[in-house]
Amino acid sequence: MNGFWTFVFSPLRITLAAALLLVTAMFSWHQYRRGGRRRAEAVVEMLRLLAAAFLAFTLFKPERVRRLHETERPEVVVLFDRSASMATRDMTQPGGDVQSRADWLEALRAPEHPVWSLLESRYRLRFEEFPASPDKDSLADVGTDLHEPLHRLAREGAAPRAVLLFSDGDWNVGPPPVLAATRLQALDVPVFTVAIGEDRPLPDIELTGLRAPAYALADEFINIPFTARSFLPEPTSVNVVLLEAGIERARRAVTLPAMAQFSSAIGFAPTQEGDRIFSVRIMPAAGEARTDNNEQAFRMAVRREIIRVLIIETEPRWEYRYLRNAAVRDHGVEVHTLLLHPYLRPGGGLGYLPSFPRTREELSRYDVIFLGDVGLGPGGLTEEQAQWLRDVVESQASGLVFLPGVSGRWISLATGPLMPLLPVDIEDGRPNGHGLMVEARLQLTARGRDHLLTMLAPSPEQNARIWAGLPGFFWYAPVMRAKPGADILAVHAQVRNEHGRIPLLVTSAFGSGKTLFMGIDSAWRWRRGVEDLYHYRFWSQVFRWMAHQRRMAHAEGLRFFYTPESPTRGDRLVVQATPLDASGFPMPSATVEARLFAPSGAETRFTLRPVEGAWAAYQGGAELREGGEFKLEVRCRETDRKVETRILVSAPSVEQIGRPARPEVLREIAAVTGGRFGRADQLDEVVEALRALPPPTPRHAVLRWWCHPVWLAILALIWGVYWMGRKGLGRV
Repeated sequence: MNGFWTFVFSPLRITLAAALLLVTAMFSWHQYRRGGRRRAEAVVEMLRLLAAAFLAFTLFKPERVRRLHETERPEVVVLFDRSASMATRDMTQPGGDVQSRADWLEALRAPEHPVWSLLESRYRLRFEEFPASPDKDSLADVGTDLHEPLHRLAREGAAPRAVLLFSDGDWNVGPPPVLAATRLQALDVPVFTVAIGEDRPLPDIELTGLRAPAYALADEFINIPFTARSFLPEPTSVNVVLLEAGIERARRAVTLPAMAQFSSAIGFAPTQEGDRIFSVRIMPAAGEARTDNNEQAFRMAVRREIIRVLIIETEPRWEYRYLRNAAVRDHGVEVHTLLLHPYLRPGGGLGYLPSFPRTREELSRYDVIFLGDVGLGPGGLTEEQAQWLRDVVESQASGLVFLPGVSGRWISLATGPLMPLLPVDIEDGRPNGHGLMVEARLQLTARGRDHLLTMLAPSPEQNARIWAGLPGFFWYAPVMRAKPGADILAVHAQVRNEHGRIPLLVTSAFGSGKTLFMGIDSAWRWRRGVEDLYHYRFWSQVFRWMAHQRRMAHAEGLRFFYTPESPTRGDRLVVQATPLDASGFPMPSATVEARLFAPSGAETRFTLRPVEGAWAAYQGGAELREGGEFKLEVRCRETDRKVETRILVSAPSVEQIGRPARPEVLREIAAVTGGRFGRADQLDEVVEALRALPPPTPRHAVLRWWCHPVWLAILALIWGVYWMGRKGLGRV
């Protein structure tokens, strides 16, 4: 061990030090002469000069540097990845057997493995694991944080000589690991990384998405759209089954494309009422590496209900007649009709209304309202009635369907209270629309191919073919474009403008409700050759899709809905409710409370506050911190009525078994720190590179005298003795 002194010299520092000493010496000599040149005076002034000399010395920032030589072997930290993704089986052994990444690592960790004897001949080894989860069952939720263990080593007082990291590189939580690698590089700590696992996916089929409604009507056929991803090298035919309590309710065969995503749907008609648990399962294919990701469960309430529909039209055109027939023959629909007959008396008969509902409360009883070729003004709607329609959609979650006609009366709606509800912008100067001499057809968009409203077949491909083959139309509305945020389900197959193809089937959300615009008047022609096969099915889906939110959860005196319908752990559940009085009308002033019971038993209470600007709508929410089955209760204090429902919250694992390894992450860490990267079969090369590291650079211990407490204490002591001496001589 040896050492040396360092100083900081500069012209300014030298000048200040010299000036300090010179001025102090002049004052000391002057004071010594004034004091009669006594010995005591000389001692005091010598103390002043000594203090000035110490201060001048301090200006040069003196530091004592000592070289520290290692007296024992340097340390190497070995990090083992124990995350859930290490259970992936993709490590091929020399004999052809396949084992998991975790098993391969466990065999490597055996004390008798030759790797450790090679390294221990030069280094002290310290073994650590990450993530440090006390519960192995929770590793799938912990995730892989490659930043944390590297950052922790960089923060330690004595940094190791090197780090040896074994991992699959599947970093999915925490900051980027390269940030911690940069800190280790600054400390001259190289990281040697070994990638475990293959960087290509295993043969697998994964059910990635499921869009099931929160409720369905008993004995009504519904489609459950799903999305799957195939990592199989060849197209594969598999069976998809829908199960209830392990009992098969539906089955269909699909062909999954190779190494691609696939969307389809499976349909069935639930028969038993109540809250029921269903699941969709893709039957395992030959050679599939894992099957635990082939199934997803969902909760669906099955009820027998009647959807209340109101159809408002001016003249009994063909579109109106066949729509009304479809509604009348639907056993799940109660339909009322208002046929205004401009300049004549309103139409009458079974199910016909003599006039528009007299109050906004009466109008709010309807779940879905159809507006045909109806406008504002004489023979149509008043401004107040249009405002009522807007209120029931915005605040009461009713659905509003626009069905324009050739006469163009409906154009006036684009300038009144209903203007924001129209999901399209109207072309100026063409109130009567566009007539055609040649039949035109609708073309589904990518959104419409698998939308619940337009699904006329089990798969998007079949659905697109059916829509392409439906009888066409000879008139369409003067639509310029869809409004921002609207969903375009179908467009004109031939005609386009500067904004693209003409949108003719468009839906949008407004407030808590939905709106739908159908820009043709020829859906009744879909009956040609197939009778009611597609025509009735389409309108049946419209009735139910538009009324879906109002019917999600309700009982006498209270109804509510929540979003998202298929929540995931971490989502915020937003609940909107409408309490009803004894007459069944919405209550604009009430106290609505909710309680959310988690699977763990934890209870969350929250109050639903009135929605600003809305009519009798109350909203609140809570965060879903767990996965599993929740119970939601909503209660109106004034009426003492309560409604409850069950919500199934999915909890996807952060860690995914079967995913490819990510060697690029480990390669970057090694490159930044100056280490070495290798795969599992290159372990010997990585170990040799680690053993070939040069001896660590001698470290230096720096003692900064210019700011050391002892030095400051000496200065304080000298000045203290000096001032006491001055006082003793009577100068103070």
